[in-house]
Amino acid sequence: MDEDVVASQGTDRCSGGFEEIPHTADVALRVWGQDLRELFLNAARGLAWLMADPETVQSGAEVSLDLYAPDPETLLITWLGELIYLCEREGAVFTEFDLEEVTSTHLRGTVRGGPAEELRHSVKAATFSNLSIRPGPRGLETIVVFDV
Repeated sequence: MDEDVVASQGTDRCSGGFEEIPHTADVALRVWGQDLRELFLNAARGLAWLMADPETVQSGAEVSLDLYAPDPETLLITWLGELIYLCEREGAVFTEFDLEEVTSTHLRGTVRGGPAEELRHSVKAATFSNLSIRPGPRGLETIVVFDV
């Protein structure tokens, strides 16, 4: 593996399915999953990992979500944007995800999280910068750039 790429490791609730990749100005993750549901789960896990060490997060907050968008890329950004907003509103990093339904235009589920001991990055937004969900060797893949 390239020295500049930091892969998620360990057995925490947020491991696997993503890796941090170099980006000139912001933070980027390569995310993959066998289907849309797994891709969205891994993107959320990656976001949580960027924000804090998931092992330091104590669950206390629980929020149900029902999100719609016209296409999978917009739904992914809506999903990640909602998690970033909830982090600000609840003062919590969300590390547990129960996605009941994920289609190309709809996501329904519950997220759980709590305060973290220390934040790694203050993530402002998930961006559409070169965003494209496409087939790859590990199922579906995308690169998500986060504004920090």
